[in-house]
Amino acid sequence: MGDTNRQVVAGGNGKGNRLDQLNGPTYMLIDKETDSLIICDWGNRRVVRWSRRSGTTQGEILIDNIACSRLAMDYQRYLYISDVDKYEVSRYQIGDKHGTIVAGGNGKGASLNQLNYPTYIFVDQQQTVYVSEEGNHRVMKWNKGAKEGIVVAGDQSEENALTQLSQPQGLFVDTLGTIYVADYGNSRVMRWPKGAKQGTVIVGGNGQLNLPVGLSFDRHGNLYVADSNNNRVQRFSIE
Repeated sequence: MGDTNRQVVAGGNGKGNRLDQLNGPTYMLIDKETDSLIICDWGNRRVVRWSRRSGTTQGEILIDNIACSRLAMDYQRYLYISDVDKYEVSRYQIGDKHGTIVAGGNGKGASLNQLNYPTYIFVDQQQTVYVSEEGNHRVMKWNKGAKEGIVVAGDQSEENALTQLSQPQGLFVDTLGTIYVADYGNSRVMRWPKGAKQGTVIVGGNGQLNLPVGLSFDRHGNLYVADSNNNRVQRFSIE
């Protein structure tokens, strides 16, 4: 914080598929145990890991031949990846190139055992997987080992009622099971209490946001929103 000198920590050698390059990265997370970055290298259809140690000049491929949209990691360091080509979310043990499907995997569709363009993922301490479905305008909850999911936000129609979402993106679920979701197409962030049939707008819906994508909370409860079409990140204090 306060440092104005940027440092390239992955890629930076032009667009390409060499181990020292990236191509359209869409998401990343920090693996504290190995002090490394794990990155969705979208354009190269792979997930790569880059050490954060000084002197690192290239990454290593963890998983290849995957249309990786977003990533998550649980408390046991399992990696979760949303695959928009296969309409599924899979769980991987780090170092294993073959994952286990934990959501979707039954082709593109709107049935409870299907997904349609899954993007953001959130995994809780019970390894419950929450998935934003851009194509079905809903958020799904898949309990560990479940063969089908539960709709926990949205009703599959792309409108702006409090029961609806439009191309949902960024996700966060608190310890009470309350869902916070970036309602991209409606330019708002919504909160859905556990079991609720409709949500409440906590930010946006009034010109405050324009196509929000990612969201995150800090330890003080402040909400940060990637306000994509306004080309800025905003911080909000949430009651």
